[in-house]
Amino acid sequence: MSKVLEIDMKDVELNKLDPELQPMTGDGTAAGGETNGSVMLKVPDEEVKFTGLSKDELMKVAGTPGWVRTRLVLLVLFWLGWLGMLAGAIAIIVQAPRCKSIPEMNWWNEGPLYQISDLKAFSSDGIKGVVEKLDSVNQLKVKGLVLGPLHTVQADQPNTLDLETIDPTQGTKEDLDALLEKAHKKGISVVLDVTPNYLGADPWFGSSDLTGVLEKLKAASEYWLGLGVDGIKVSELGAVFDSPSWPKIQAAVQGNLSEGAKKRALMGVVRGMSAAKVSQLLNTSAVDLILSDLLSTNNGGMERAEAIETLLSENNQTSLGWGLGADRQDHLSEKATTPELVKLYQLLLFTIPGTAVFTYGDEIGLRSQGAQSPMMLWEEKPAEGAVVNETAEAEMKERSACRKWFKSLSDLRNKERSFLHGEHHTLNSSATSLAFLRLWDQSDRFVTAVNWGAAPAELTLRPPGELELPNEAKVKLSTDPKLKVDSMVGLDEITLSPGAGVLLQFPFTG
Repeated sequence: MSKVLEIDMKDVELNKLDPELQPMTGDGTAAGGETNGSVMLKVPDEEVKFTGLSKDELMKVAGTPGWVRTRLVLLVLFWLGWLGMLAGAIAIIVQAPRCKSIPEMNWWNEGPLYQISDLKAFSSDGIKGVVEKLDSVNQLKVKGLVLGPLHTVQADQPNTLDLETIDPTQGTKEDLDALLEKAHKKGISVVLDVTPNYLGADPWFGSSDLTGVLEKLKAASEYWLGLGVDGIKVSELGAVFDSPSWPKIQAAVQGNLSEGAKKRALMGVVRGMSAAKVSQLLNTSAVDLILSDLLSTNNGGMERAEAIETLLSENNQTSLGWGLGADRQDHLSEKATTPELVKLYQLLLFTIPGTAVFTYGDEIGLRSQGAQSPMMLWEEKPAEGAVVNETAEAEMKERSACRKWFKSLSDLRNKERSFLHGEHHTLNSSATSLAFLRLWDQSDRFVTAVNWGAAPAELTLRPPGELELPNEAKVKLSTDPKLKVDSMVGLDEITLSPGAGVLLQFPFTG
């Protein structure tokens, strides 16, 4: 009896075990209705891959009337769209304003010329010093150096004239070779002043032996050009242009050029002539570039405007050189007696049609010192710990500001087509002021307005003919404190402070 009860009790204990402890036989049902030991797996549907139509099926579909019509419609729409775009492009091209062809230019038309008449004043090392300072000059974007005269001669002594030998105090032929090599690598041309009697009273020793002097000049021109010089300059052109020997000088400089070779410049200087006579001389002498004193001898705005217009009406601006004292190798500061006026005349020279010619130091407003050439002032940082004079420091800052202004103008002159070869139109002129417009085809237009008088000037701009000005323009450069750079100014009337200048810009609008 006890044995039977023992067995029964074991069965009861086993039955009372938690479901989790029961063996996984797969025969029972687990808690929650699931069969113990069973795992629910979701068998994915069999993937159906679209393999597309076969070639035969495609051919059958493509041949149906619906697809034939669809293809025909799409083909017609494609060609209609293509023809429409072609017609539109042709219409735009036909209706668009034609661009003017760029006129022929030479290297002396692309930027200013920089005269170094006294090389020892420019640098105590003469020609070597010019080589050393060429990087600084190159920053001014000049296109040509006008050197010398460098040849040997005693004042008013024609028997001592040697146009093919460099004055030993200036340097040597090897120094000149080095200068030519470095300048040409930087895209700077070199013109040599060979005015014979540059130390004496008459540049040509009078008329006693003019033919003999011109023969020497011809030989010297051929010699220097053979060494790589890019041009020849002579003073007092009016005294020699009608000599029978002058055509030989022309032939020596302007002739014997191979196709595609860089053109060489024959440059002449005239003084004391009217604009009409300068124009006539330019045509009869056949020089490439003529530099006059018209801006120096004419102090009024109306006279200056008339001189510019007279020369432009009868000559190409590519042959016109402009300076303010450069004809005598004087400095700009002799005419412009204040730093403000120096900047004003720099603005004027850079923006009138033709080539601006400066004397060394004009970029910093270098002051003349009587009959002697002033020594060029180079910016040098004071030694560490050195006491700097306030006056000297102020002058240094002024020279630096003037040079920065010069560089800005030179950069504009180099890249803006309206300045390179644009039309010129006077807008206003008075005794002490001048305003004019420069424009070229579809390029930006510029208005230069300057007032060198001691009182404010009100300039009413009157464009000639059918030309029209916009209501306002942007200030590009300014020395007038009331006209801030990038501000907009109305063009009906401009008020300029005394000794101030402004350059205004507005776009071509078609």
